[in-house]
Amino acid sequence: MSTGLSGPPIPEHTRFVFVTGGVISALGKGIASASIGLLLKSQGYAVSFLKFDPYLNVDPGTMNPYQHGEVFVTHDGAETDLDMGHYERFGGSVLTSLSNVTSGRIYEAVIERERQGGYLGATVQVVPHVTNEIKARLRRLAAAERADVVIAEIGGTIGDIEGQPFLEAARQFRIDAGERRVCFVHLTLVPFIKTAGEFKTKPTQHSVRELRAIGIQPDVLLCRAETGLPAELKRKIGLHTSVPARAVFAAVDARSVYEVPLNLAREGVDTRILEHLDLPARERRIEEWERLVERLQTPATDVRIGVVGKYVELRDAYKSLGEALTHGGFAHDARVRIRWIEAESLENGDLSPLDGCDGILVPGGFGSRGTEGMAAAAGRARRERVPFFGICYGFQWAIVEFARSRCGLDGASTEEIDPEADHHIFAKVRGLEGVERMGGTMRVGAVPCLLEEGSVAFASYGTTRIEERHRHRYEFMKRYRQLVESRGMVFSGSTEDGFFEVAEIPDHPWFVAVQFHPEFQSNPRRPHPLFRDFIGAALAHRDARKAGAADPVAHQGPASSGHRSRAASPG
Repeated sequence: MSTGLSGPPIPEHTRFVFVTGGVISALGKGIASASIGLLLKSQGYAVSFLKFDPYLNVDPGTMNPYQHGEVFVTHDGAETDLDMGHYERFGGSVLTSLSNVTSGRIYEAVIERERQGGYLGATVQVVPHVTNEIKARLRRLAAAERADVVIAEIGGTIGDIEGQPFLEAARQFRIDAGERRVCFVHLTLVPFIKTAGEFKTKPTQHSVRELRAIGIQPDVLLCRAETGLPAELKRKIGLHTSVPARAVFAAVDARSVYEVPLNLAREGVDTRILEHLDLPARERRIEEWERLVERLQTPATDVRIGVVGKYVELRDAYKSLGEALTHGGFAHDARVRIRWIEAESLENGDLSPLDGCDGILVPGGFGSRGTEGMAAAAGRARRERVPFFGICYGFQWAIVEFARSRCGLDGASTEEIDPEADHHIFAKVRGLEGVERMGGTMRVGAVPCLLEEGSVAFASYGTTRIEERHRHRYEFMKRYRQLVESRGMVFSGSTEDGFFEVAEIPDHPWFVAVQFHPEFQSNPRRPHPLFRDFIGAALAHRDARKAGAADPVAHQGPASSGHRSRAASPG
């Protein structure tokens, strides 16, 4: 019988680490995976990542942000899980569509192959056909990346029905690759019951028992806990789970996700994983990360940024954005305090939630809800000369507000929101294939952009050619360019095929709006230049306001704010 086994063979030199989670969701598998990757890379190993998501959606591109959180976009245009952002930020990697696989994509491939006769008439089943397809994706990534270690996170919680094919595939993969080439890391919970005054290990015992019932014996246990675990407790957990006590580690609660790699390093998690994989442990080079955490814990100053968005009740919807703002603060030794403002709350004309903000940022989004609040926020930043950063939808509504207020186009809007508007400042580009339907039809992924010399954007990037990641369907209509520029807003960046990407107001301390998503390429060790300079402008605005001075000139490059700055390049 044909099993439908496909894909390249397992590279002989590659090892694999599977990360699973039990007891409850949201324990931090993504951060744990990213941290392990960082530590292995710090020892000189080449690391790549893969996230298996058990949901049946083909990708998260059409999913509600309140259910799924942020859709992270890779350089090659894949719409992926937000954990991919953690992998890139911690690992310093540039991942591709090969690194995120959903059940929907697996079943889609299996069914399509069956329809084409690829299984030679066999009865198509979860085992072996679905599990073979899952393993083929893992082998394909390993062959393409040629990494020393591939870290594969399996989403969901042990016991979820939808995750079972991935766990079964992982169990089989250890047989395929060999016992010492695969390491199973299980993240679990050890709660501290304050009334009893003690940690409880039963949830961990039950979680491991359920994992072993599937046929997987964990090699390493990461026990999420409020504080460190005593050695006696680790021995007890090891006894009941058949895991050596020296492979039971505390994953303690941290004030910041950036502290997690250092916590795991102190526990020796990476050393134990390398030991299991028969790889030599080397000297860790994490001094730069230690300095980064020190700056985060003891910043020299702070700055307040108002983020006016549609999904601020759920911070995960803006995960990369929040991290990029934090990175921008690193460059100036400043703590960024984000004031999350629901865009709808500004639509009644009361803009007081913006009071006291040193900078205003309007991020991406879709749909009509809150758009007038976004426009109002951009208008206030423009009139009161507060540093402003518009991203994707923020780019669109900053320009629509300018067209209404400064260009006399009272009926200006976007085709997305008002198909009957007198002036569609933004509209679908009908020449783009599939633009009329949903699901993978937007302009997604990295696109080159050319910047005008002498512009604010050019001062930030220090080059005329950049590449940034997109996720949008509507474009600025060129016929309005002359009018908009005649009233004081200029378009300083565009693609080679003529789409406008960057808008600025030169007669403003710092007003920049971009059609792309720069937050996806920000890294704590290399803050994105636009976020770096936006925070620098906000600090300058704060200082000038406190001193009662005139507007600072805050767009002359990364060091213009007068605060300590660290030059950076994107991605």
